[in-house]
Parts: sequence; C-alpha cells; structure tokens
Amino acid sequence: MQPTLFGGSAAEMPPAYPERAAWGTAGKLRAWQAEALERYFATQPRDYMAVATPGAGKTTFALRLARELVDRGAINRITVVCPTEHLKRQWADAAARVGLAIDPNFKNADGQHARGYIGVALTYAQVGMKPLLHRARTEQGRTLVIMDEIHHAGDSLSWGDGLREAFEPAAHRLSLTGTPFRSDTAPIPFVTYQEDADGIRRSKADYTYGYGDALKDHVVRPVIFMAYSGQMRWRTSAGEEMAAELGEGFTKSITGHAWRTALAPDGQWIPAVLQGADRRLSEVRRTVPDAGALVIATDHQDAKAYAQLLEKLTGEKPTVVLSDDKEASRRIEEFSEGEQRWMVAVRMVSEGVDVPRLAVGVYATSTSTPLFFAQAVGRFVRARKRGEIASVFLPSVPVLMGHANSMEQERDHALDRPAQDSGEIIDLAETGWDDDALEAANRSERASSELADGKFKALESDASFHGVLFDGGEFGGGVAAGSEEEADYLGIPGLLDAEQVTTLLRERQSEHARKRSNGQSRPQEKSSVPDHRRMKELRQQLAKNVSAWSARTGKPHGVIHNELRKACGGPAVAQATQEQLEARLAKMQNWFIGRK
Repeated sequence: MQPTLFGGSAAEMPPAYPERAAWGTAGKLRAWQAEALERYFATQPRDYMAVATPGAGKTTFALRLARELVDRGAINRITVVCPTEHLKRQWADAAARVGLAIDPNFKNADGQHARGYIGVALTYAQVGMKPLLHRARTEQGRTLVIMDEIHHAGDSLSWGDGLREAFEPAAHRLSLTGTPFRSDTAPIPFVTYQEDADGIRRSKADYTYGYGDALKDHVVRPVIFMAYSGQMRWRTSAGEEMAAELGEGFTKSITGHAWRTALAPDGQWIPAVLQGADRRLSEVRRTVPDAGALVIATDHQDAKAYAQLLEKLTGEKPTVVLSDDKEASRRIEEFSEGEQRWMVAVRMVSEGVDVPRLAVGVYATSTSTPLFFAQAVGRFVRARKRGEIASVFLPSVPVLMGHANSMEQERDHALDRPAQDSGEIIDLAETGWDDDALEAANRSERASSELADGKFKALESDASFHGVLFDGGEFGGGVAAGSEEEADYLGIPGLLDAEQVTTLLRERQSEHARKRSNGQSRPQEKSSVPDHRRMKELRQQLAKNVSAWSARTGKPHGVIHNELRKACGGPAVAQATQEQLEARLAKMQNWFIGRK
C-alpha cells in the first residue's frame, strides 16, 4: 500500500481525494489550506500561485504541499526563495517540523548544499547574483521551487530575470504572496496575467484567501486603528516657517512635511503616541499576559531615539532590531519567545517575520505604499486564540487612513496603468497621495533624511486623538491626547470578537457624544473672535466625515471637498470660517442619510 503523509494507507482513504482526509484531521490544516491543496492535486500544475493574507498560514500550506510531493516521488529537491536572511532560517525551522531538511546557510560560493539536506533556502538577491549556478542545481533533480512573497521578484529587473533563468527548468513552482502588488510594467516570472475589461493585464491567482475571509474564519485578528493628528510646525529649506494640522495639508509638500514633523523624535507627537500605545498594551496584557508591541521606524536614527523614549516611559529597555545588525535574527527570535513589552525595528520585521504575540503596533514610518502597509499590519494579525484583537497606532494622513479603511480589498498585480485624466487638478492633500506621489515617498522612505542634511527642520509638534478606525467606520476622536475619551478607547478589552468590537465602539461613541451635548447645552454669548479650539474640532470632524464618505463611495478626498465647496461655497478648509465648516458638516449629514 502507498503510505500517506500523515499515517495510514491510501486504501483506507476515500477514493476521490485521499489526501484531503489526512489534511483535515491528523494534519490539522485550516480549511483554506486543505482546499488549496485539493485544488492543486486535482490539476497537478507546473506553476501555482496562492495569495493568502498575512497570518493565514502560507508557509504551512507550502510545506505540506512539498511534503506530499516528496512522498509521491514527484520531487527530490526543494529550493525556497524569500526576501531576507531571517526568513531563510524561519523557513528552515518550519520545514524541519514536517521532516524536510532545508539548509538556510547555503552560500553561492558553496556550489552544492551539504549532505543530509533535501534543498536550500535562498534570498532573491542570491539568485539574482548567480542565476546560472542555481539553474544547474535545479537541473540536477526533480526540483520544487517555493517563491515566498513573489512580488519581490519585481523589486529589481535583475532579480526577475535571474529568477526566470534559474528556475525555468524546475519540475514544479509554487508562488506565494500575501500583500497588494505594486503597479508596474515588468511582469513577474511564473505569474499568469489576464486582461480585464479596461485592458489592464492583472495577475491571476490559482487560489486566493483574503483578509475578509480569514477574519470570518477567525484565522486572523480584527485590527483596530488608533489614528492621531496634531498641530505641526517646521522650517523649510528656504527658511520659511510653516504650520499645519497633520493630515489637513493642502499640497503634497505640506502633507509630507507635517508627517515628517510628527515622526521627529524630539517633538511631542511621538512621545504622546508611544504613551497611548503603551497604555493600550497594558490593557491587552490584562487578558493576554505575553502580548508584545512593535514600533516600525523609518531609519536607524529614529529607531534608536524611539527606543530611548520607550525606555524612559516604561522603565524597560526595548529590543532594537536594525537591518545591519548581525544579531538581528537572534534578537527577533528571543523577543518572539520571551515576554518583553516592546521591540523597535526598521523594515526588518515588516514582512514575513513571525512573532505571534505582537498585538500592538506603532506605524512610525513615512513609507506609504499599500504593499508595505499591508505587510506591516500583517505582523499583528496572526491569531493564536479566538478573541484576540490587534491595535495599530498611525498618523492621520489621508493615504494611511485610506489603507486602513480598505484592509479587506484584494489587489492583483497590474502590468498596465490607465491613461491619466487631464481634467480638473485637485489638491493632493485633500485626495490623499496619488500613485506617483506614493512611489516618490517609497523611494525616499526616510522621514528624517532631510533633517540630517539641513534642508528641513522640524520645530514642534503636539498630538491629538483623531479617532478609531474599524471595519470601514470611524469612531470618536477629535480630542486632546491624554483626554478621558482617548483613555476610554485605549481601554477596550484585549479579548473581543469583531462583532463585540463594533458594538463597544458604537456604545462609547454615543456616550461621548451625549457628554459633549450636555456640556454645550448652556447658551454661550457669541464672540466676534473665532474660537480656535472650536475651529480645530470642526476641521477634524470634517476630515473624519470626508474619510468615511470616501470609504463608502470610493471617491477621492479632494473630489468630496470640491463638491462640498461647490454646494456650500467658501474657500479651502484652512481658510474657511466656522459657519462655512458647519454648513459643510450639515451637508455631509444629509448625504449620509440619503438627502441631497
């Protein structure tokens, strides 16, 4: 009898898909993993792409597939390709648990892997440097190539070309990804593309398991986004002093500079947000005692400064993980296995790294692409037991708020871009950043780079609690950091399911709205001097409503602002009077209830 992967014999299994019974019982696979495996063996393709949300278990799926192919005699060699050195070791450890020996220490200079291993783990950079070496290794056996986070093959033309050259002869190729692809014109090797109704060629997955499905299945945690705004002041390269509310700038430059000012370690925004995040962590640890938190910083300088702030705040020295640190992998592993409160990292922990106890995050970086945002948030969504929730703190800039409100959207890799409309020009700060602006931000990536060379100087910042984003809705906020209202939202229990989170957020929003109404019930003498606190509150409320309307309708923020100005009159938000802002809010209330 032919032995099965998990014991027993094929004759004892149902005849249609004998492996399904083993996958679903002794293998303890999730339903989507078993279904994806069944679909694979129904067709036994040479190329197969699985798209699954971070935290869903792509590694487990891939290694069970590899184990089955080995047992069937379909392959006798395995090559894993992944983005980083740390992930090579993570793959090797996971493979060992299913009886597959993968060498993560293989170097191109070695030529062949050591005896006792069925294969190696490589980085995309390794393959790009010596594609012919890896082609020769591939041809020496019946090779399965697992390409983890396949979108990285588009990071460099040489990486994509090298991947195609090295693994074209492979017997089987499995591509994995868990994030939105970037749009570009370079096809990723071994990925199938189909043209849609708009003439855009998009990647086609063989199996897709999105965040929405994983949330319903309790495979991942629900994510609460805690957004913070505040007043920023900085000096430009021309020596001009500027000020703006974070997230309410009216040009791309102002939005970016306010964001950079917020992230400056010597301001007041970051300390206030870190304090709020640490309070949230303490609440979560009431029910999840080993819960940990992570700050994702822009660069090494900021990471070290944030670590000092956290040490002063908590009395505990956080783990700091820098990309050029030879001990980075060991530090991540020690943090993952321990009970320390905080870790600070630069990109190193943004993708693929598995630290299941992470429950609170601070997005303290200027990298703004959908791909990076999804990968960063993916570090916090891995569920260990039902009811755990994740909390991510972020600046209230339009592009990040948009990403947070579209967590459940799935994006394929687009090879072609639609022609740009040549119509009305809209202020980018009201729309969020467009694709070109996102790419520019992603290329620079360092919020403090201008600080270092004197072109830009952050002068001061403060933080205010913008509100909570959850499941496409926005709750509360528009208050000072450290307020009673902020504390109520930070104190949400650490064990709730998605429905309970929604119910609790609605209850707290209603309670605070009632308190505000009672506090404003007494008539006040009208003053000819504008109340700057009231103006700030109105602007914040308008920004939140515009963001919510954008999430509901799909319209860019700038289009909505322009429609409001056309309907109600008046200048842009920064120059609008209190009466004009109140009129726009009233107009939006009518939109929400279906009136014109």
